[in-house]
Amino acid sequence: MAGTLTRKNLKYTSIRGGKRISSISFAAASKMAGFSTQALRMMDAEQAHDFALKLFRTTGPVIPASSQADLLEYSLPKSGLRLKSPVGLAAGFDKNARVAAHTHKFGFGFAECGTVTPKAQTGNPKPRVFRLKEDKGVINRMGFPSDGLEKFVSNLKKAKNARVPIGANVGANKDSEDRIGDYETGIEAVYPHAQYITINISSPNTPGLRGLQDKGALEELLTRCGEAMDRAHEATETEGKGRKPAFLKVAPDLDDRTIHDIIAVVRGSGRWLSGLIVSNTTLERPDTLQSEHKSETGGLSGAPLFDLSTEVLRVFSRELKGEFDLIGAGGIASGADAYAKIRAGAHAVQLYSALVYHGPGLVAEINRDLAERLYADGFTSVEQAVGADFR
Repeated sequence: MAGTLTRKNLKYTSIRGGKRISSISFAAASKMAGFSTQALRMMDAEQAHDFALKLFRTTGPVIPASSQADLLEYSLPKSGLRLKSPVGLAAGFDKNARVAAHTHKFGFGFAECGTVTPKAQTGNPKPRVFRLKEDKGVINRMGFPSDGLEKFVSNLKKAKNARVPIGANVGANKDSEDRIGDYETGIEAVYPHAQYITINISSPNTPGLRGLQDKGALEELLTRCGEAMDRAHEATETEGKGRKPAFLKVAPDLDDRTIHDIIAVVRGSGRWLSGLIVSNTTLERPDTLQSEHKSETGGLSGAPLFDLSTEVLRVFSRELKGEFDLIGAGGIASGADAYAKIRAGAHAVQLYSALVYHGPGLVAEINRDLAERLYADGFTSVEQAVGADFR
């Protein structure tokens, strides 16, 4: 039965086309992925990213999807999204929805494309991505580089038969005179083609964008975006179906007052939302950073973000008490990390930066390790573990 873990089904590494793949094949595939990851590390960060996109699109599974992805399958309680695994690909990797249909091959249970802006824009000047190798982190100041909605939607249409839910992360153009209007435009354009939508107001690399998290601005944003969701739903042939899920992506750099205000607004003007994604990158720089790039401006992601983002997730979970789905993002690089997010209240998790250091085989490893940790603690499903730290 999907969603139930037993010691017997933890034995197997992967299933492909109905045939079990041996642990020897899995090890060989892991070795191949290791070589690919080493090669990518030798490239410029953005060149490596572009090459990785080509690999996703043109190759078969570098590491076959773990059988545990099926065992971890379940539906998020508020949004109803049916996930093959609670481990998803965060926005930022596939900015223009070029490889959305291929992400399942690496074990992801869902994938989020974008951030897409209404008009095409190049983003901030290069260099704008820095690997913090000693810290297993990344600093980026990309600034929403995007091919624009027309190209994004065209690509998204090609993923209509994707095997996992595909989300669209929408944002605002840097030079926009009506940023909330940009979100409305984005929502209405992607709505017919995405399984869920994320409203990204938390990137630190578009000046003033995080101001939309302030109470008054957030109330206006969520009121207008809710109306845009209604218009998009009415214009789409969805007879008998409810409105598609939508999430709000927030920053980790929030004090208690701001968190309280955000919660108040999502319970009011944003009550139509399905949930929150916690969190985006941080502007903070922990004293523990060792890399020569630690002082670069931009958002910090990867391992140094884990503690901060998990603590903010914990606060939202404790206050919201299951009213909204929570997706935990920030610093996940292992099954232990994913499990910690789930125990802190996440219904699902997302990762991206860890792929830079561990390669595409990481996702299957996380799925397998997560299943083993659930079993070891006596849980027979992901749902049982959500928010376990509060019980």
